[in-house]
Amino acid sequence: MAKKSKKQQSGGTPATVALTAAGVPFTVHSYDHDPSHPSYGEEAAEAMGVPPDRVFKTLVADVDGALTVAVVPVAGQLDLKALAAAVGGKRAAMADPALAERTTGYVRGGISPLGQRRRLPTVLDESAALHDTICVSAGRRGLEVELSPDDLAGLTSAVLAPIGRS
Repeated sequence: MAKKSKKQQSGGTPATVALTAAGVPFTVHSYDHDPSHPSYGEEAAEAMGVPPDRVFKTLVADVDGALTVAVVPVAGQLDLKALAAAVGGKRAAMADPALAERTTGYVRGGISPLGQRRRLPTVLDESAALHDTICVSAGRRGLEVELSPDDLAGLTSAVLAPIGRS
C-alpha cells in the first residue's frame, strides 16, 4: 500500500495533493454533506452558491469494455452515445458503481477526475470552456475544488467534447 504524504494525512485528498504537486492554482470549498439530498452535484452547487452550470460531476462509464471518465455539468445529464464517439468507441453504459469506486479510489458522490488510483481516459464536456473556473469533486462528499477548465483538462489529459445534455 502506498504511503500517504503529510498533505494527505493532514486532510488533503489525492485530488488536492495532485493539484498542489502540479503547482496549479485552485480553491477548496467544503460544505456539510446531507446524505438525504437527492443529488450530490446539485447539493454542492446550492451549498457553495455557485450556478449549477459551473459545477461538474464526475461519472465513470464503460466504453466498449474500457472504463472512461466523463465530467459534465450537474445541471444536465451525460450523453452516453456522445461519450462513446468522443473516445472512438461504439457503445457506452454507466460503469458498475463498485468497480468505479475500486478503480478510482473514491466513493460514489466523491469521485474526482483528479488523483485517481488508476488514471482513466477522461472527457470533459465542452461547456466547461465557457467558464473561467469550474468546480469538481475534491475526492470526498462535501468537498469541491475550483480550478480553470484548462488546468483540469491538462492534468487529466482530457478531451473536450459535447457529452452533456440538458
